[in-house]
Amino acid sequence: MKKLIFSLLLLFSFTGFSQELYWETDFKTAKQKAIIEKKPLLMYFTGSDWCSPCKQLKIDFFNSERFKSKADKLVLLMVDLPFRQDIISEEQQKKNKALAKKYNPSDSFPYILAFNSKGKIINTISAYSSLRDTTLHFKFLESIIR
Repeated sequence: MKKLIFSLLLLFSFTGFSQELYWETDFKTAKQKAIIEKKPLLMYFTGSDWCSPCKQLKIDFFNSERFKSKADKLVLLMVDLPFRQDIISEEQQKKNKALAKKYNPSDSFPYILAFNSKGKIINTISAYSSLRDTTLHFKFLESIIR
């Protein structure tokens, strides 16, 4: 019995430290969730299979414990625009291209927009330095959570 309790405690302690982020992929769903939960919506434009700064930002910023500890105060929406056709469905590709046309017409990657819970854009940040300094991204995050 002691081994079982110890094993369960160990399992729960590891899952607490390796919190996975949940990213919506549908804008309407994410927007509705933000309204209901009264949370800001963070829309992240990425090119998951071709954008090196996007891959680095994922590791340095989004996968950091510091970001994860604040993620529950946000609704997260990932808008992926990969080159490979097999990463997301054709339907999702169409939806993401429409979002990009409306919210990222300059094709900047990575690009992050923050909306308040009422759907108004409150802040944006684009690009990611090869120096891999997340200072500006965390300032951006703090500006939308408050």
